[in-house]
Parts: sequence; C-alpha cells; structure tokens
Amino acid sequence: MGAEANVTDKQQAQRGHGVEATRARPVFLPCTDIYEQEDAIVVVADMPGVGPDSVDVHLEGEELTIRGRVDEASIEGHELTYAEYESGDFERRLRIFGEIDADKIDVTIKNGVLHVVLPKSKRVPPPKIIVKPG
Repeated sequence: MGAEANVTDKQQAQRGHGVEATRARPVFLPCTDIYEQEDAIVVVADMPGVGPDSVDVHLEGEELTIRGRVDEASIEGHELTYAEYESGDFERRLRIFGEIDADKIDVTIKNGVLHVVLPKSKRVPPPKIIVKPG
C-alpha cells in the first residue's frame, strides 16, 4: 500500500438565499484555529493570496466576521491552461463568548495567515451575592 496524502478540500461558504454577491466568484471558509489565553482570544485563519489591504475584520456583539479578497494572479504574456487550486475570496463568521476590549483588537496577516488577537475586557465582574440560611 502506498502512502496516502491527508488532503483538506476548501469548503465553500454558505450564502443566505436571495443574497447577491458583488463579485462573481466562489467564497471559501478559511481553515481556522481559535486559542484562548488568560488575557485574550486568538484567531488564526489560512487565507492564501490575501494581502493586508484586502482584509476586513468586524466584531459586532459576539459575532466576529473575517473577510479576505483575493486578486486574480496572472503572468503577463501567459494564459492559464491547467489549475488544481480554485481561487476565490474568503469569509468566516465566528461566535466569540466573553467581553472583548474592541479598542485593542490587533489584526495582522503574513504569508496568507491571518492573526486576530481579541483582548479580553478587564471589566471587573459584579460581586457574587451570598445567600444565607434563614
């Protein structure tokens, strides 16, 4: 038996019925990891072909939305005759629990890997009310 490759196909993002896209191209779910640290939640998403000017990150309530637009790659004077990698844009929506300090969110992208650091709010929780036996 030969060695089998572990391949993950790109999953196309589901769009709501009746939603029209402004670009006629597929939108994929980026593979994403979420790490929780003591003081932050870190989201890492693979978005190959996306540059810093093509990323949109938005936090509204508990929903984090990340979008990345990919510009078509072309080589001047050449025509694409075969491709195994379907190009398209990226979009992912994630539910983030806990209070986030939205003013301190840090977003970077390098080599197609997006890092979103969501600092947890330093807000002090209300004191617990102790119930005494009557």
